[in-house]
Amino acid sequence: MIKGLGITTVWTTDQQRTKAFFTEKLDFEVRSDLAMGDMRWVTVGAKDQPGVELALMSLDGPGLDPESAEALKKLVAKGVLGAGAFRTDDCRGDYETFRARGVEFLQEPRERPYGIEAIFRDDNGNWYSLTERSEELDFSKDFG
Repeated sequence: MIKGLGITTVWTTDQQRTKAFFTEKLDFEVRSDLAMGDMRWVTVGAKDQPGVELALMSLDGPGLDPESAEALKKLVAKGVLGAGAFRTDDCRGDYETFRARGVEFLQEPRERPYGIEAIFRDDNGNWYSLTERSEELDFSKDFG
């Protein structure tokens, strides 16, 4: 049986630049940075969540045929690929910290039925939700 999510993909045109974005602006840690033949395997993760990693996958890597790589590059450049949601205990505080570090926000923190949410983009155009969940949120009651 599945035990949980271990690694998920973030598409990038420059692994080094994207690694710097996550480590310098969001305070993630590098989990792996390995040369593997004609590709580079780079993963990062939140310090408080050691079991989950983001694989920074190159759009120029060997895993994609040229046509698929070009299509993905266009989608990433347009900023239409959402890449995930990050949890926080202080959405407004993290918003201020990350904005001061140069993170581009598409939406300032807003009250939502599930808590407080802000939306930001990485250096490739992938967008992410930064969410502080409401303490009284009960999905079984509120959503079904």
